Amino acid sequence: MNSPSTPSSAPEIVCVGESMVLITPTDAGLADAGQATLGLAGAEANVSVGVAASGHRAAWASRLGADPMGDRITSELERRGVELWVERDENSPTGVMFKNPGVETSTVYYYRRGSAASLMEPGFLAPSRLVGVRIVHTTGITPALSASCREMTDRLFIDARTAGALVSFDVNDRRQLWSREDAAETLARLADAADIAFVGRDEAERIWGTVSPAEIRAFLPNCGLLVVKDGDVGATAFEGESEPVFVPAPVVEVVEPVGAGDAFASGFLSATLDGDDLATRLSAGHAAAERVLTIAADLPPLVPLD
Repeated sequence: MNSPSTPSSAPEIVCVGESMVLITPTDAGLADAGQATLGLAGAEANVSVGVAASGHRAAWASRLGADPMGDRITSELERRGVELWVERDENSPTGVMFKNPGVETSTVYYYRRGSAASLMEPGFLAPSRLVGVRIVHTTGITPALSASCREMTDRLFIDARTAGALVSFDVNDRRQLWSREDAAETLARLADAADIAFVGRDEAERIWGTVSPAEIRAFLPNCGLLVVKDGDVGATAFEGESEPVFVPAPVVEVVEPVGAGDAFASGFLSATLDGDDLATRLSAGHAAAERVLTIAADLPPLVPLD
């Protein structure tokens, strides 16, 4: 990894988490498919791509296997303007995710246990490395990968603040990765401790039993800025003791919802870096999500890899 040596050399935002190669059949379900596409899957990388596309300097930090899948991920992110803070592991693989398309929804299958990213440990990004970074972003997927990743995430909050960065956290609950009990406690603790936190109203109800945005805010009273996303209804931002700000979602003909939450976060965080007000930041989140909702992939298309 190439460490920035001075604040002026630092990216504005660093997104920390696992990326995987995504395999999606194109002519049938997984059991019968003869053809498939290869892409990239990873919430934090998706956010870094969106922020970079907005014109800000964004880095993605993680670990990858020293394998062709890791090469593909780094090539894709570099082509999209993302700076890479990546360790390559000779002994552990890059994770892989399969998508099984359905008529109304898709099912995903993870092959990430023991992956290079799951071996991230506390201190993976020391405060000295984060000097000059304005925002450090991660999600609830990262602490679900392993015990060491959970400890790393806790330490990351401390080290980011020591370096002077804001901590951004997207709850992003993944039911397949851990028990509801572990998820409920850890995600609540991290979201409440964040400077900026994103959560879907539906996932908050599923995890914590909180039904409305106001209930979620009452459940997470210490979060500096809480953004509650409610699908096609809109998003509400709670900051300090100020009145909440609500911006309705635009009417969109949805092709597939996967990746929209990451896009929303990228739009909101980009506008945060621009110094925009809350309503503008929520609108920027909606606009970024809309671009992803109208395509089948997690990320806007780019020139195919060679």
